[in-house]
Amino acid sequence: MGTVRKTRKALVDQTSCVACGCCVKVCPMAAIQIVKGTAAQVDTSKCVGCGKCARECPATVISIREVTV
Repeated sequence: MGTVRKTRKALVDQTSCVACGCCVKVCPMAAIQIVKGTAAQVDTSKCVGCGKCARECPATVISIREVTV
């Protein structure tokens, strides 16, 4: 059996996101973009789980969670 690894990634509540772009500006990995002008979307292959986006989000709709890879 393989080893199960966990890593931290940003997750956006797409239904509550106001697409303000604050998270896009602070992401050091350019892992977030605003899609169709309605919500932020995280490219999990680029996200390092640093939490800067979650701290900056005025709507508090971004969380950092452990995911299995």
